[in-house]
Order: sequence, then C-alpha cells, then structure tokens
Amino acid sequence: MADDIPQNQPIAQDQVVNEAGGLTWKIDDMNRFRRFLCLGAESGTYYVAEKELGRENVQCLFRLIGSGQGPEVVKEIVRFSVEGLSAKQNAILFSLALCARESDLKTKQAAYKALVDVCRIPTHLFKFVELSEALSGKTTGWGRSQRRAVSQWYNSKDPMHLAMAVTKYKQRSGWSHTDILRLAHVKPANEGVAAVLKYYVMGSEAMKKECVKDDTTEDITNLLKYLDAVEVLKHATDEQQAARLIEEHNLVREHVPTGLLNSKEVWTALLQKMPMTALLRNLGKMSALGILDPLSSQSSLVIEKLRNEEAVKSARIHPFNVLLALKTYEQGKGDKGKLKWSPNDNILDALNFAFYASFKNVEPTKKRYLIAVDVSSSMSYGGVNGARAVSPMMAAAAMAMVTARTEPEYQMVAFATTMVPIRLNGQMTLQEVCKTFSEQGMGGTDCAQPMLWAIENKKPVDVFIIYTDCETWAGKVHPAQALWKYRRELDIWDARLIVCGMTSNGFTLSDPEDPGMLDMAGFDASAPDIIRNFVLGNV
Repeated sequence: MADDIPQNQPIAQDQVVNEAGGLTWKIDDMNRFRRFLCLGAESGTYYVAEKELGRENVQCLFRLIGSGQGPEVVKEIVRFSVEGLSAKQNAILFSLALCARESDLKTKQAAYKALVDVCRIPTHLFKFVELSEALSGKTTGWGRSQRRAVSQWYNSKDPMHLAMAVTKYKQRSGWSHTDILRLAHVKPANEGVAAVLKYYVMGSEAMKKECVKDDTTEDITNLLKYLDAVEVLKHATDEQQAARLIEEHNLVREHVPTGLLNSKEVWTALLQKMPMTALLRNLGKMSALGILDPLSSQSSLVIEKLRNEEAVKSARIHPFNVLLALKTYEQGKGDKGKLKWSPNDNILDALNFAFYASFKNVEPTKKRYLIAVDVSSSMSYGGVNGARAVSPMMAAAAMAMVTARTEPEYQMVAFATTMVPIRLNGQMTLQEVCKTFSEQGMGGTDCAQPMLWAIENKKPVDVFIIYTDCETWAGKVHPAQALWKYRRELDIWDARLIVCGMTSNGFTLSDPEDPGMLDMAGFDASAPDIIRNFVLGNV
C-alpha cells in the first residue's frame, strides 16, 4: 500500500526528489511546453504582468524539436490557440515563430501551414512577423516559405471578412498591411481579395477605377460599398454622417477618426450593435460623455442588453469579469488615465443582474474541491494585481461562489494560521459570502494549513485552491511538502494545488517539476480560465 511507503522513498522509477524533499513525477518536456503555452512560463507560475519572452524561456521546445517532435509541437500550438487554452497570445505566437525559424524542415513546414489557424486576426499576424524578424538574426526572415504563408493568410479569407479585418486592425507592433504586402508579394487569389489589397496599396479612388466594371457581381459591389464607407468615415468631420455610416455598414470604434471619438452621436450609433464584452469595457466612456444618463434611450438599451440572460449566456463571460466591470463602473473612474463619470444606479443594478446570470456560463469540472480563503485583515484592503477595482476578499468570495454554484462537491474553509470550516451555498449573494469570510478570526497566512487540515479530517480532495493576498507562507511546513504528504496519506496521487497570491507580483511555492502545482501572481480576467484549464489537466 502507498500509505506504508515513506515520503522520501519512490513508489515508481520515474519519480524524482522535489523541492520539498518528497518524491514526485517529473514533468516531461511536452507537458512543460503546454505549461509555457498556457502560462507564458515553463515554471508553474502565472504572472499577470506580461514578461518579455526569449529563447531561454522555452528550452523545452528546442529539446522536443531536437528529438523529432517538431510537428507534434506545432499541433499543440494550434490546439491551444484554437481552443482558447492560452492566457495570453504572445506565448503562442512566440512558439510558432520559433518553429518557423527552425532548421528542421518538417517543423518549419508545419509552422507555416498553421499560420492561418493561429493568426486569426491581423494583430496576431503583425506580432508573428515582428517576432520572426527578431528571431532571424542577421537575415530579414522573409524567405520563400514566409512569403507563401503570409500570402495564404490573406487569400484564405472571405473578401468581406478580410475587408473588415484589415480596416479594423490597420497596424500593430510597428507593422502595417502596406509593409507586409510589399514584402510578401501577395498575389490575390480572387477578385474580392484583389479589391481589398488594391484599396490598401493604391488607395480608394485608384482601386475603384480598376475594380468597378459593367459586369461587377453583387458581392463585389457590396464589398466596394463597404470599403467606400470606411474611407468616407476615415475623413469625416460631420457627426451625423459618421453615425449614419456606422449604422448602415456595421462599422466599429476602430474605424472612427480620433476627432470623433468624443461624439455622443457616434457612440450612440456604436452602441446599437455593440457586443457584450465591448459594452462592459466602454460603459465608463459612454457615461463620461453623458449618453447613459438615467431615463435616456441609450441607458434603456444598455439595461436591456445586460438584463438579457440569453445575451449574457451567448457572450460566455465569466462572473469574475462581469464583477470587474461592475466594480470599475461603480468607482466612477478608470484604473488608468483621467476618465471619470457618474455611475447610473440603474445600470449598476443591471450589471449586478448580469453578474448572477453569468454563473450559468460556467460548466462544472466535477472535481472535489477544498477552497481555502485567507481571512487576514489585509485581504479587505487595496486592489488585486490585474483587477484594481476589486479587493482580494471580494475576488476570493466571487471565485468561491463560482465553485458553490457550479460544482457538486466542495468544502469551504477560512484560514490564517488555523482552519475554520465555512458553510456557504449556491444561493448566497456576494455580499453575504464576503461578510461570512470577514467575520472569521485574523492571523498569519500558512498556505500548508488546507492540506494538513484535509489530512487530519480525512477529506478526499482533487483540487485545493488557496486565495490569499501576498504573504503566502508563515508556517513550519512548506505547502509543496504538505501537498505531497496529503497525496501519500490519502492515496490521491493526482491531487492538485493552486495558490492565488492576488496582490503579488511574484512568488514561488510550487515545485516546477510537479505538474500538479500552480502559483498565480496576481489575478486578472484570464485567471479563471487558467484555473479551469489547470484543474482539467490541460496545463
């Protein structure tokens, strides 16, 4: 039996000594690479603040390619990108650019073939090109393979969708479509793509002279009307004309010239078909302009959108992200810049409704959870690193609510230097959950306590999640050692531990060789997906 084997003795040949002095299974290079794709780091720590990436950050990739697994590496890059398993796109694009620059022919071919699937919008393409040049050393990086792949990126798209994309995302990372088209020598695959590229290279009038013919098809006619509307709006100064173009041609904020970005008429037009995520992001701006005053038609439209359960469900927004939008709007100012506004109480009520409605967007993982929330006094002050409008206690309470409302098996505990079981249920409000945690005693923060308590009380747990602010260890037993002891004592060898240091810029509790441990330095809009993917074994 595993219980009869000491912690410092192996139960399998592929185990190694971990940093806590116990034995664990060493993470292999493919899983280490998956961790990098998801977290942006080979180690088991997710950083909210994005870090500059270099070859030294992903040594596992080179080992995998050296062992002949390059095509499998590219398949994982595509999977993580398409399935949305990565917290930030930079790690995906950096890995793809590295593979494209490799001397191994199969890896290079697979990388360029994957370009269309991974770089779904121009922003991704611009970043890939920037990284490719940076990784090419003394060469430009614009060989035949890259020119062919970039040409395919433009030619693979429906002409109208291409027009929408290239006019919305004109330039990023020091690159524009004009730069790329010049270097890639793109040959249009059809008349529609040709019209879009000529618009960019030759300008609107020259493009129309070449593309408008007596036998022009309806699709090309509609495409030319769209591009003409984009061009007219680009130079517009009349607010009513701009609003009309936006409504008639479904143009978006990125199409609006800078001089009209403070226009009430323009924002009213943008609001009509604004997606839910963009709506949450722009509530402050629209309120600052005065178009969301109580009893206004625009305010009524926003409230209708936020109270539409089907719209909230279709947007698949996580409750934490709705909470972040609610608290940011409530404070009447942004975290950055000088923008200020007076919150509309009716919109706050609608955001509160959307917050509770969004819990239906979370699918259960059907794991057994022990959620431990730090109740030290510092949890109630300041803002979360990555979500300044939300206190650590409120963020922890919201995430605890997600578990209580979606998972069938869980145990909630408050902890400091000791553990106190907490009774929560899926019907409690956020305020009730915060109050329940805040009423508990204070003390230091010992992140080993949840595992030690679970051992003592024989609690079968698949996932331990610890929500704390910054101080992550004030005990006699290291959390990694406590997790290993828990696995051994209860014979649950795949038990996982996540420590969320929500105001931290960086800490290390996890054993980098243990695939079942994750540290999170800060807590941003990507954090809930990181947790879910880790729990399900995608990382």
